[in-house]
Amino acid sequence: MTTFIAVLYIISFALFIYGLMGLTGPRTAVRGNWIAAVGMGIAVIATLLTPGMSNWLLIALGVAIGVVVGVPSARKVKMTAMPQMVALFNGVGGGAVALIAWVEFRTTEGYAHEPAYVAIASLFAAIVGSVSFWGSNIAFGKLQELISGRPITLGKLQQPVNALVLIAAIVFAVVIATGGSAELLMIGLLVAAGILGVVVVLPIGGADMPVVISLLNALTGLSAAAMGLALDNTALIVAGMIVGASGSILTNLMAKAMNRSIPAIVAGGFGGGTTVASGGSGEVRPVRSTSASDTAIQMAYANKVVVVPGYGMAVAQAQHVVREMAKLLEAKGITVAYAIHPVAGRMPGHMNVLLAEADVPYEQLKEMDEINSEFAQTDVALVIGANDVTNPAAETDPGSPIYGMPILKVNHSRSVIVLKRSMSSGFAGIDNELFYDAKTSMLFGDAKSSVGEIVEELKAL
Repeated sequence: MTTFIAVLYIISFALFIYGLMGLTGPRTAVRGNWIAAVGMGIAVIATLLTPGMSNWLLIALGVAIGVVVGVPSARKVKMTAMPQMVALFNGVGGGAVALIAWVEFRTTEGYAHEPAYVAIASLFAAIVGSVSFWGSNIAFGKLQELISGRPITLGKLQQPVNALVLIAAIVFAVVIATGGSAELLMIGLLVAAGILGVVVVLPIGGADMPVVISLLNALTGLSAAAMGLALDNTALIVAGMIVGASGSILTNLMAKAMNRSIPAIVAGGFGGGTTVASGGSGEVRPVRSTSASDTAIQMAYANKVVVVPGYGMAVAQAQHVVREMAKLLEAKGITVAYAIHPVAGRMPGHMNVLLAEADVPYEQLKEMDEINSEFAQTDVALVIGANDVTNPAAETDPGSPIYGMPILKVNHSRSVIVLKRSMSSGFAGIDNELFYDAKTSMLFGDAKSSVGEIVEELKAL
């Protein structure tokens, strides 16, 4: 039986890795998810076959609750709410690890007769899992707008408070590892780590939230791997390390895409500040409005059009009508491409998934580094709901909170048309200088309705 279980685990790990490889492109992503899901199913079966497994009623009840909650949630969630679901489900994973560590503490009487590595790994998992659970819940609250997206800080006390609760959690862990068996010690550790998760994420603004979600996801993976080490569970170790490693790489890539360091983000990032509606000197600056008819004519006589999607397109669910518009332009011999910023939307790959859903050819999706050199040869850049990732202030204004963040250089295009509901700011909470550029025209309204009107005008030309 032991050999059979080991073989099942090896098969499941191979499927995890093979499934992860499928996530590198939209064409193979769904298949990759299914392959990884099968791998997880096999790992669960192998775990249930482990000798000494008992409490089958509780296990069945837990599985049933998970199915009842998870399946409807996954089926009903809108793409615009996917980041919130990722944050919430990730937090549940961290919370589960923290609870397992607590149970292990209770059943071993404070790790009284366990090797040192078991106590250390379990305590590490408890701290990191609790941080991930509570931090992910705060991230969920911010994304769901249950909590203000603005940075909520303690001012100068923020970093000392962070350090204090971290030290408290470590002290509790050290006392337990050196022989303390009072349950209040473990409760104190979990509470201190939970407070740490809350006070670290609250000061982080909306613009940095995608990076935070990715970081917390990596922490959940590491906590699961540590708990697997303590429990001698190979599935937890391998799956946790895969999640931890991939999450860490993704977090680093996203931070680089924003030209920010991870410590700077954790220390309290930009985002969610007060909207600036006028210039720095207080003057009200005019913008130029346009119509769907004029936009259609402008694009119909272009040689190249670049669509720049953002969260506004996701909210309006405009990806299908955008694809219809692109087909009409292509039928007229116009080259169409899509400029994708690494952190456009609220999670990595947000725009790629939406456009793939609308059957946009993958080769038309251009990453930032590739498309930026093409804007100078672009006749019309159509910005649909993208805000901070197109703001020239990131390059021109040293006083801007997003200064230094790589952007899509749409302002280099011959003309720019921005589709937005209003002049409201993006996640960073600052005005977009692009709106006031002489080459920019604003088409106000719901993105789906506006593009639909453009489609009708193109059909009539």
